[in-house]
Amino acid sequence: MYGIELSIAQQITLMLVLMVTSKGMAGVPGVSFVVLLTTFSAMGLPAEGLAFIAGIDRILDMGRTAVNVVGYSLATLVIAKWEGQFNPLVEEEKVVQVS
Repeated sequence: MYGIELSIAQQITLMLVLMVTSKGMAGVPGVSFVVLLTTFSAMGLPAEGLAFIAGIDRILDMGRTAVNVVGYSLATLVIAKWEGQFNPLVEEEKVVQVS
């Protein structure tokens, strides 16, 4: 939107920096805005451009959080099944025996 041309090297650097800085932002609500602000400032890009996404960032953040929760839950189930610790039939039998 600002008409700033980035070389291939700058684009790759920006992508790598965002990949590294985004690793810790999944568990903290609203931190994506801060990560983008600091990354843009470090790369010499105008931070004012973030105003374009400020209005929808909270909604997108909720979507990212939902995807992370589903992903973590699925990974837990896969590992439990892989290790032989998850057997829903055994759990159902325990419930029937207790009742």
